[in-house]
Amino acid sequence: MAERKKKTYVAADNTAAVSNRKEAKPTGNAGGYRIGAVLCWVAAFALQVCALFVFLGKIDLRFVSQIVQLVGFLVLDLILVIVGAQLWKKANHIDPVSEKNKTKFWLWNNMGLIAMALCFFPFVVLVLINKDADKKTKTIAVVAAVICMLIGGVSSYDWNPVSLEQKEAAVDVLGDETVYWSTFGKVYHTHDDCSHLNQSEQLTYGTVEQAIAANRVRLCKTCASRDAITGVATED
Repeated sequence: MAERKKKTYVAADNTAAVSNRKEAKPTGNAGGYRIGAVLCWVAAFALQVCALFVFLGKIDLRFVSQIVQLVGFLVLDLILVIVGAQLWKKANHIDPVSEKNKTKFWLWNNMGLIAMALCFFPFVVLVLINKDADKKTKTIAVVAAVICMLIGGVSSYDWNPVSLEQKEAAVDVLGDETVYWSTFGKVYHTHDDCSHLNQSEQLTYGTVEQAIAANRVRLCKTCASRDAITGVATED
């Protein structure tokens, strides 16, 4: 593993340059995010039950039609599923799991995807096997639920997971050194004058742990080459 000189953040002399930098927020508590995620998913499952009761005629909010009630409950279900998934992914970037067990690693990082399936799939199955329901209502209910499943699946899947080993390697090499990332960037940088940041209007700076918590889990290849850094995950 390469050794390198420590570099600290130094504010620029002119006000314009300073104004486009902000310090990263504290990473927060992974346990709190996970509790929040579970509460969202429990509430989402309850909304699925409400949608099913509306479909079966057990719940009837007379001031709106059955279709509106159905779609409304499913949309609220979707919102809570997505919020829960984002909280869970945030927690996993603060306190990641080991990737030694590949199956556990995938399941743990995609609990949001599993929760999404539990909050919509039973509804779809129960609606489809119901032989007494109005065909139009049945079709709309299934289509709405499937669309919610697709949106929820894409939003809940962790496209950028980080492992315990990956985070430990980055912290071991970079320590508490200041790193930088842009608002829409997908990696962190060890240099604020990196060519890939030339078009960035605002930079956030902090530790590598804060960068990973902000979903920037890989180091910029250009910065890694510039500093001869090895043993740290870099962008593909």
